Amino acid sequence: MSGFTHINASGEANMVDVSAKAETVREARAEAFVTMAADTLALIVSGKHHKGDVFATARIAGIQAAKRTWDLIPLCHPLMLSKVEVSLEALPETSQVRIESVCKLSGKTGVEMEALTAASVAALTIYDMCKAVQKDMVISQVRLLEKTGGKSGHFKVEG
Repeated sequence: MSGFTHINASGEANMVDVSAKAETVREARAEAFVTMAADTLALIVSGKHHKGDVFATARIAGIQAAKRTWDLIPLCHPLMLSKVEVSLEALPETSQVRIESVCKLSGKTGVEMEALTAASVAALTIYDMCKAVQKDMVISQVRLLEKTGGKSGHFKVEG
């Protein structure tokens, strides 16, 4: 494992200079889970939640979050994303919602943080919309699933 790229020789945090890097196509996938009571999940899936379509709102929130990652995470670069997808899947057998995000661009830095932010904010949006019904929902397993492009190459979670 290499050293931290955001820390200079004096130990200070700085935004990495990517000006000399080559532009490559970069893509990242991330996921998150929201665990809830079966009744809460059924309410979401039925479309009868009093706040409206929970999945549609969470999807848009995730997309917006990916586009604003640079504004939320201090040392992230502002990126011109060419693709952001957020998909949500109800898993009745585990009483969970699985969120998967995909971010892509042709650029000088990766999109892992954008994918992770999209999945995280989509999960937070589900919590926000359903907290009146259930306060003990759990957001978990936020992780990078895969990334391609750039100097560090391909990464994929095993299993």
